[in-house]
Amino acid sequence: MIYLDHAATAPVPRAVADAMYEVLTAHCGNPSSQYSLGLDMKKRVESWRETVAAALDCPARNLYFTSCGTEGDNWALRAAAWQNRRMGTHIVTTAVEHSAVLETCRQLEQEGWEVTYLSPDREGNLSAAQVLEAVRPDTAAVSVMLVNNELGTVYPLEAIAQGLPARNPKTLLHTDAVQGLTVFPLGKLGADFVTVSAHKIGGPKGIGALYLGPRVRNPRPLLAGGGQEHGLRAGTEATAQIAGFAKAAELRLAHRNEDQAHLTALKAYAETVLLALPDVVRVGSGAASHILSISLAGWPSQNIVNDLDSQGICVSAGSACHQGKPSHVIAALKLPKRTAAGVIRLSFGPETTEAEIDACARALRRHHDQRMPML
Repeated sequence: MIYLDHAATAPVPRAVADAMYEVLTAHCGNPSSQYSLGLDMKKRVESWRETVAAALDCPARNLYFTSCGTEGDNWALRAAAWQNRRMGTHIVTTAVEHSAVLETCRQLEQEGWEVTYLSPDREGNLSAAQVLEAVRPDTAAVSVMLVNNELGTVYPLEAIAQGLPARNPKTLLHTDAVQGLTVFPLGKLGADFVTVSAHKIGGPKGIGALYLGPRVRNPRPLLAGGGQEHGLRAGTEATAQIAGFAKAAELRLAHRNEDQAHLTALKAYAETVLLALPDVVRVGSGAASHILSISLAGWPSQNIVNDLDSQGICVSAGSACHQGKPSHVIAALKLPKRTAAGVIRLSFGPETTEAEIDACARALRRHHDQRMPML
């Protein structure tokens, strides 16, 4: 199998699975228990928190474990809305956010909030000025993702954070940084809330984290219950998943520079090989080194995905969260119909090779030559 869908989820290294297995079989303590087994697990959780915090380049005391990126996005937006509810009920976000952000915004709209959805240009770009111009005196929160999961576009979070005080010093800034973990110094972006998830970096599914910056005051918990995570995130800690998250972060950090050099070179190679194929065009100008969006114009993307799957090659037609439905990200670009119909996303990991890119190119060429375009 050739796996080219790391932006959906990354393979779990053996070392990560081993770390989880050890916790599951040898360290069963509940971190909230007050006897030695529980207290030992509490120390382990705090040690793992420090490891994950190092991956974000933020203080461990500001990091809270969640069940996933979706939970972090929901919690961040609702905590920001709650903190600034007396100041105003306006939110600024983009039309190309992850569904976890967009659906939370739509829920808030049903509760009386007003949301401004900013559209990118045809390359998928949004400027800091475009975001800041949308901020008003009643803007409680701004939510802009760091790296678009379908296009690989890197958005100017630092510039937004630097310009926000002049527009409204009380407006809180959230970023879904799921695709940027171990690549960017997330705790130094200037955002008040930063969402990350383990399974994008080779950790297990079912565990994520939310960074809460110093401007976040008395954040409202998303879940009511016990006093875990300093009283802010109820529920018994998923200790094995946290251990796996920490091990995955440790591995990525240890090889960060070489991995980024490899991915940068690999993406450049993929662009050269794939864009030389007939009817293949680049979609967006995303700068992230691990995501490449292309279109086999006129050939429906789901047919391409199915055909490549039959040849043992995994790519996607967009975010896995769409489950086969048309992508709102591609729709926001307002591309020509033929181009929009044939968009697929390739995303790479440290173990991806040029030989795998060549195999994908051959499969796309066969699809082009053996199938008739639908549009």
